[in-house]
This record gives sequence, structure tokens and C-alpha cells, in this order.
Amino acid sequence: MKHLALVFFMSFIVTVGIAGTNGTLEGFVRDKATNEALPNATILLIGTHLGAVSDVKGFYTVNNVPAGTYDVRYSFIGSQTLVMKSVRIRPDLKTRLDIELSQTGVEMAPIEVTAQRPPIQKDVTGTVHTEGGETFTALPVSTVGDIVGLQPGTTLELNIRGGKTTDAVYLVDGLAVQDVIEGGAGGELPQSSIAEMSVQTGGFDPEYGNTLSGVINVITKRGSDKHMFGVRGEKDDLFGGEQVDHRNEVDLYANGPIVQDMYYFGSLDVLHTDTRWWQDFQRFFPAPIERRYSGFGKVDYLVSPALRVSGQLLYSYGKTHDYEYSWRFNLDGLPSRERESYRLAGIVSHTPSDQFFYTASISRYKLNSTINDGPKESIDTTLYQWDFFLRYVVDGQRSWWARREQINNVVKADLTWRPDGHHLIKFGGELNFQEIYSDIERYEPQVNIFGKPFLNKPLLNYSTDFRYFPRTGSAYLQDKFELSNDGMLLNLGVRYEFLDPRAERPIAERTLQPSNEYETTIVSTVPASVKHLFSPRIGFAAPFAVNGYLFINYGQYYQFPLFDYLYSGLNNVSLKKGVGVLVGNPDLKPEGTRAWEMSIKYALKNGVVLSGTYFHKETENMVDVKTFIPTNSSVAGDYGYAEFVNNPYATASGIELMITKEQGSPITGSLSYTFMNAEGISENAREGLQFYQWGFPVPARPFPLSWDQRHSVKLVAMIDLPWDFKLSGTWMYHSGRPYTYFPSKDGFTPEDSTQQFQPNNARMSDFLLLNLKLSWAMTFLETQSRPLRFTVYADARNLLNARNVLWVDSEGRVGGELGDLSAWDPARRIRIGLRLEI
Repeated sequence: MKHLALVFFMSFIVTVGIAGTNGTLEGFVRDKATNEALPNATILLIGTHLGAVSDVKGFYTVNNVPAGTYDVRYSFIGSQTLVMKSVRIRPDLKTRLDIELSQTGVEMAPIEVTAQRPPIQKDVTGTVHTEGGETFTALPVSTVGDIVGLQPGTTLELNIRGGKTTDAVYLVDGLAVQDVIEGGAGGELPQSSIAEMSVQTGGFDPEYGNTLSGVINVITKRGSDKHMFGVRGEKDDLFGGEQVDHRNEVDLYANGPIVQDMYYFGSLDVLHTDTRWWQDFQRFFPAPIERRYSGFGKVDYLVSPALRVSGQLLYSYGKTHDYEYSWRFNLDGLPSRERESYRLAGIVSHTPSDQFFYTASISRYKLNSTINDGPKESIDTTLYQWDFFLRYVVDGQRSWWARREQINNVVKADLTWRPDGHHLIKFGGELNFQEIYSDIERYEPQVNIFGKPFLNKPLLNYSTDFRYFPRTGSAYLQDKFELSNDGMLLNLGVRYEFLDPRAERPIAERTLQPSNEYETTIVSTVPASVKHLFSPRIGFAAPFAVNGYLFINYGQYYQFPLFDYLYSGLNNVSLKKGVGVLVGNPDLKPEGTRAWEMSIKYALKNGVVLSGTYFHKETENMVDVKTFIPTNSSVAGDYGYAEFVNNPYATASGIELMITKEQGSPITGSLSYTFMNAEGISENAREGLQFYQWGFPVPARPFPLSWDQRHSVKLVAMIDLPWDFKLSGTWMYHSGRPYTYFPSKDGFTPEDSTQQFQPNNARMSDFLLLNLKLSWAMTFLETQSRPLRFTVYADARNLLNARNVLWVDSEGRVGGELGDLSAWDPARRIRIGLRLEI
């Protein structure tokens, strides 16, 4: 319990907080004519109580500013007031604005100037891509995942720099919304609630943990001192046709004051769709096939200019129905899925002085997921029926029923202290009190590598039932040390993490009986050990030219195993019966990655920034499955006793080249090229089980992973056109990804019996995708106190209707012998939308 007491002490004595939601505004205020410092100049972020007064050197600092875009007023007695518009504050970073004020003898109207951000962010030593909430309005994107996919180093499936899709962590206002049983994001946000988001693909500061390849942090909007309302509606079937999903979406938001110094923000998104498979679904189910609802609400109370108290609620719900092409004539035999999550959070943010500030939060996150609406007793454990050629499932039901629940109560800590002009010290910690419940009945047929089922073999039993109460926590210390005034920076940090599974690992012995079944005896149990982890983080930045900077960082990163890998099949009933194919291992070690990168950035005079980055990663202790007793047991098939273990490793390295132009007119955007390779001896935690099922040994040498996307080119452009029209587009090219070419004569035997099995020994065709968005905006009643802004847009996905391949079978056939349409990326879809704001 010592580690719990330590982190608890740090969390409450040092103060609790939220990582990555606030930034800093700083700079100098000088006289335009004489260039002398202006002490006691007043700086105010309009619409907030945030501000500062410049010191005797004209320097000012506004700490603890929530990430977002603001108008900032600069005023000084005897000088004309200046308003810098659209000043963007980024989470965890400093925004530098040096201001010159003109002297005036009479009172004059304030001058308004649009802020120009420095082209290179000097106080970050890793790779961070930031996007404002307006990106969703400007570009043909719909989700946070769409934004992540536009960044260099990411693949089609959102693998980041060679990692698995589950390697990234998703945060909302610095707090995780993670599915800790299956991995990935645990909920969705309405577009209208997003103020800012950052995608970190390398060089994570020590405040970020439980991730190996990426940190996606979404910052939500907050209320202002004026009431604002907005609505967005979008359809893809306005003009009929078959290239539609019957997708209908409505997004509403409102914000404004409640009483003096208290503000609200609320948003709601409703999405109904029949999916791309609506022509098959309509024969079995009424529309809509998929329903998704997401909502967000926040209340902020400004107790004083230095103290802010907030409360927020995040809600997400989705219900859909499984689809598989081989079941298209029996879709009612597949189960439905339902997923519901919410998060309640209370936040306190306090700035006692210009030298330090802290925030404090306590939150509760709950995620429920369901597979199959019916009762557990209705599950049919008999094998469903195929046609004569074993291609389509013509009768029966998939034997899959699940009820899962995960609760995470979080206390999180963060303090920022600037003892002098050179050091920025951050310190924090967090505790996670979790409850994990899973009840699953699942039976699957055994299949060979060619996808053909074995009708004469028993179903594999993946059933499990467990409830555990793990504890996790962390603490970190970081110092950003400015070595010189020209931008040389040393970033030193260390992170401590622990995982307490609070479970026992059974010591089981299995003996083969004359009936060809196993008898399992639990000899003893051993408590799973508490895992303690320390990871250094080091970064360095230095100028090498007037507008050129060098960035280097090294770090160790850890991620806790998904709880399904720790606890699945551990209950005594399942163990003694020997019915489970897979058994969890609560003593699994966290996966670990050692990564370093070096990048160079150079800013041209026209606002264009050139950058080049090299990265290298080595990952170990990845999770896979080991079969201890291979046999022909009639109970557990050919697997015997299979358990999750730590073994595989992987490496990834690459080069990212990028050209960006974030400001100016008429064109802004970016062009990036990524060369990357990712190799390992396992692609997923159950791959060892598949090799045993197919009758192949586990590969001893690294092979290209299925997301080994060697070459990627991405173009993002926004163009201002006459008469308030705007055109934006995203164009992506990806070279072919690997697949395993192992042809068969008849679907059961290899075409060449002498051919050695080698995973991912061939590659698919290239991938090319163009999305465009054309919008037109008009403002009515602009001179009134309540102007109305009207925007209409057309959003075309896959405009060229390209036939992009997603998967092929072992024969090299796109979609296999059925020509499965899911093997192709969706065809052209055109969405028509309307947005009103007042």
C-alpha cells in the first residue's frame, strides 16, 4: 500500500489537476515610436476575466488560459488601444505576442489586428499537430479520427508511427475516455463542442502515460458572456441514388451566461444511418440500422479572476447491427451491438500568482457495452449452417452474447510553477479506482487459413465471466529549462506508473483422461504482483539559423495490458471445466517502447514552414498467446491450454517530410510525405492462437506488419474564393499494405505443399482518395446586436469514386471468392449540409 499512499499524498498535498488543457500567453509591450518598454500596460482576454499587467520591462504573462481562440485587448494610458483578434492558445504550450502601441493625445477607437502566430512553436521538443475546432467546419472531415488520419505518420486504420491502433490514448479535457477492456476511444463528442485538439505522435511529455504511439487530446468549448445558438443539419440522400448511406445528422449547440460570472455550454449530436449495406439490411430490419447520440454540457463559475470552478457531463450512445457479407442472406442471425458511456467531472482551476497555477479535478467515467439483445439462455451453441460450397451462412445464429461494464473513478493532479524566467516546472499525479465486469458467451467455428470452417470439429469456447477492481496511478516531474533567450530549450522529466491487478494467478495442472478430455486441478493461486514503472523523458531544442530549429527527444513509454488479457477465463468454474480456449494472465507486464526522434524545422519569409523528422521505436513485452498443451481434445479443439503471455517485439522507423502554411490568403494547408516501416513477430494478442489453429509454427523472425504502409503522401488545402465561397480538400496516397499470399487448390490444401508459410509476403494495390468540400457563407443583420450567419456546403467523400482495396484473401483475390464488397473502401458519397448561427 506504500505506492498508493505516496501517490495519494502527492495528489492532494501538491494539488490535483488536468494535463494538457491550458496554455500561456506572454510577450512584451513596447512603445511603437521609441521601442521603450511600457510598464503597467493592461492586457485582457475579451469575454473572460483573464488578464495581466506588464512589468517594468514591459513583459506580461497570462497563465492558466483554457485552450481556444480569443480576442486580446492591449491598452496603456496615452496610447491607442490595440485588439489582437483570433489569438490561438494551444494546450501545454506558450503563445508569444510582442505588441507595439502608438502614442495618441486624444481618445481613439481601438485598432483591430488579426494575430499572426509564430510559424514554429519553440517550446515543444516532440511532434505535436494542433487543430482548432473550426477545422471541422473548413475541411471534409466528420470525426476526431478523420483529423488524426490527416497527420503524417498515420495509416488508413489510424496506426500511429508503426503502433497498433490500441496503442494511442484518447483524452477529453486531459482526462482519458478509453475502453480499457477492448482498447480505443470509449465515446464520441459532438463536432460543435470541440474548441481545440492536439495529436502528439512522438516525444510525449511525462504528464502523458499509458500510451505507446500517440496522444489525442480534445479540448472542449466553454460558455461566453453572450448567448449564442447554432444548428447544423446534414444529409447524403437529398437527391436520391444508390451511392448513399441514408445518413442524416443534426448537431445543436448553445452557450451564454446563466447569472453573473456563471456560463454554460451545451451541445447535442444525433446521427441516423442505414450504413453502406442498406440494400441488404432493408430485407431484415426497419430503418435506421445505426443510431448514434452524443452530448456535452459544461458550466463554468468564475469565483474570482484567479479562481474558476467547472462541472461537465459527456454522454455517448450508439446502437447498430453486425454485418458480414457471408451472412447477407441471414442477417437476422447476427447480433446487435449497443454501447453507452458517460463521464462526470468537477474541475477547479486556480492562479494564485504570476509564478504558479494549478487545477484540480475528480471524475467518474462509465462505459457499458452489449452484444445481442436477447437473454443469455437463448444463445444457440450449435454450429450454424453453410451452403454446399461453404461460402454463405444460410441458417442459424451467431453464438455471441456479451454484457460488459467498466467504471473508472479518477483523481488527477497537476501544478505548474515558474520560479524564474528560465524554468517552467510541472508536477502531478493521478489515481484510478476501476471496476471491470465482463460476462460473455461466445462460440466460434474453427477455420483454416483459407477461411473455410471445419464442420467436423467442435466450436471454440471463448466464454468468460469476471469482475475485478484494479488500481492504477502515476506521478511525474518535469522541468522545461530555457537555456538562452534565442529559443534553446532543455526538457527533462521522469514518470512513475503502477498497476495493481488485484487478482490471483491460478496454478493449474491438466491431465488427459481416457475420454480424451482434460481434468483440470487448481493446485494453488499466486497473487499477481504490483508493476512499478519509471520512464525518463528527455528533449532538446536549439536554433541553428535565424529561422531554423533543431529538436531531439528520447523517451520510454509504457501501456498497461487490456484488462481482457488479464482476467479472461480466470474464474474457477471455467478453469476446472477446461472449457475456455483462452485464459487470462493477471501477471502480464505492461508493454514498453523506447523511442527517439530528431526533427529540423525552417520558416520561410512567406509563412511557409519546412520540416523533416526521423523516428525510431522498439517495442517489447507485447501480448500474445502461448499454447502449452497442443492436443486433439474434444473440449478445447486443437489448442489445449492457451494463455496470454508477454513475448513478441516490434520495431518501427521512418522519415516525415512536411510543408505547412497555416496563415494568410488565399491558400493555407499542408503537404506531407512519410516513409515508414513496421516489423514484428506478432500483429495482435491472439495471433499465436491463429497460427496454432492453422497448423503453422509461430514465426521466429520479424515480418512486415499488416499496417506496414511504406509510402504516404497527404495534401490538405483550404482556398478562399470570391463572393464568400471557400473550397477545401484532402488528397491521400498510400502504397500497398502487406497481406499473406498462400494460395489453395480447394480451400483446404495449399496449392504448393512445399511452399513455406510466411506472413505478409505480398502487397495489395495502392490507395488513392480525394475528398472536397465547397461552402458558401452569408451574414444577415450584421449591423444588429444579433447577426445571423448562414452557411451551406457540399461535402464529397471519395470524389473520384476510386476502387480502393482494403483487403484480399490468401489467393490474392479482392473480396475473396464471394467478391465481398467490404474489401473495397466506400464509393463516392456526397453530403449536403446547412449551418445556422446566431
